[in-house]
Amino acid sequence: MTGIAIFAHGSAIETANEAVRVVVAQFAAMGGFDMVEPCFLELGKPDLAGAAECMVARGATRIVVVPYFLTLGKHLQRDLPRIVSEIQSIHPSVKITVTPPLDGHPQLAAILVDRAQEALGA
Repeated sequence: MTGIAIFAHGSAIETANEAVRVVVAQFAAMGGFDMVEPCFLELGKPDLAGAAECMVARGATRIVVVPYFLTLGKHLQRDLPRIVSEIQSIHPSVKITVTPPLDGHPQLAAILVDRAQEALGA
């Protein structure tokens, strides 16, 4: 069974974390995946380790981490590999895969166009 962890930065403003949870719930409803968990690097609950524990307890043998980050910055280059390595050492039989961040996805430009058109009243 595969678990999908949507990994966001997290915020001290809880409504921002809740907005991530809403998007993750929409993702889960659209995707038809076995299990989906939101998780945060900091300032939000659960963290990635907690989400992984939850999914493993529910039978996940594979976890796909999808960063809810625009670009490959220091958190994805430094922090995420360290966290994944720590989880992997606790659960060596679980395969963990990390996808690229959102940057480079063709729909990002379309989203920007949509936002600009909304502002222009188009």
